[in-house]
Amino acid sequence: MKRIFWIVLDSAGIGEAPDAEAFGDVGSNTWKTCYESGKLQIPNMERIGIYQIDGMDYAGSSVTPQGSFARMQELSCGKDTTTGHWEMAGIVTPDPLPKFPEGFPKEFIEEFSKRTGRKILCNLPYSGTQVIHDYGQEHEKTGALIVYTSADSVCQIAAHEEVVPVEQLYEYCKIAREMLTGDLGVGRVIARPFTGTWPDYERTIRRHDFSLAPPRQTVLDALKTEGKDVIGVGKIYDIFEGQGVTETHPNEGNEKNMERTLEIQKEDFHGLCYVNLVDGDMIYGHRRDIDGYAGALTRFDEQLGEFLKHMKEEDMLMITADHGCDPGYTGTDHTREYVPCLIYGNEIKAGVNLHTRHGFADMAATIAEALGSSYRGDGVSFFDAIRK
Repeated sequence: MKRIFWIVLDSAGIGEAPDAEAFGDVGSNTWKTCYESGKLQIPNMERIGIYQIDGMDYAGSSVTPQGSFARMQELSCGKDTTTGHWEMAGIVTPDPLPKFPEGFPKEFIEEFSKRTGRKILCNLPYSGTQVIHDYGQEHEKTGALIVYTSADSVCQIAAHEEVVPVEQLYEYCKIAREMLTGDLGVGRVIARPFTGTWPDYERTIRRHDFSLAPPRQTVLDALKTEGKDVIGVGKIYDIFEGQGVTETHPNEGNEKNMERTLEIQKEDFHGLCYVNLVDGDMIYGHRRDIDGYAGALTRFDEQLGEFLKHMKEEDMLMITADHGCDPGYTGTDHTREYVPCLIYGNEIKAGVNLHTRHGFADMAATIAEALGSSYRGDGVSFFDAIRK
């Protein structure tokens, strides 16, 4: 392969993982929830083989698959963006990243307030939309920062763009990132700018994630070291703290991220284009908007149809996810699920069912082998099984 396009449908899980009970997620199935809404129309992914994946026969698809496909089981102890992407890039995280169900320690909050020169509001697990509704007015009145967390390993900092300019909010997040290490080392510090007036505040696309750096080499690092292109679209640069990325295009939402990917497809490069499409998770999954989630997958499939028309002889496409976020499930958290893996290209066999692969890292090993790299990370390549 000369070019690989790796597209992550953020949070598009396909059914509870074997250890879902340990995460409180028995019965979760993001994709099936969207399917049962009647709003999901995905002929292009169906043509590649999405409904031939183990456990997805509820759709009763009679389409002959044109790609290869697998069900991927996460080995890392988590159900979040950081552990999911690190694992698919080659690193299994056996120990959970720290979480703060009662808020961050008093010592951190006091020092963070001192270093930013601003008071701190909230410091509790909270829904991102509810927290700005409940604390937004006080924030506008006092200039205090809204700091909150969730069931994931995150520290989120919200501020109105007219009270705290976005670039200043990013600087505050960098301070928090420097402080949150060791036992406080959350996976991500997330800037959450918002606009509008109470009670109609709106979060903006100028969100920015400040992640922990991966603890060791990923497939991105290996490809970059070997002189290959590694193009990130969406949150990829943020998730990997820039490591291994040679070119980046920040998140602008699913549709524009795919438009950017279609533009990159027209370019001559040698290596990997790694794309994160976060709307299913950020806009629809956490807000438990079933129709919205199904609509986002449907719109992606429409753009995928355009992408497939322009694939070149030595291109390979891989579509996957990083965890679940079932919009029909209880609560507003991520869900511990299997994720899909669809592989398609002129040099990829049709109809190969790889069944359940134990470890997202098998994707990294496969991509590495397909691009001629010796990197395998914590995974086992399945390239020989799918190549013509």
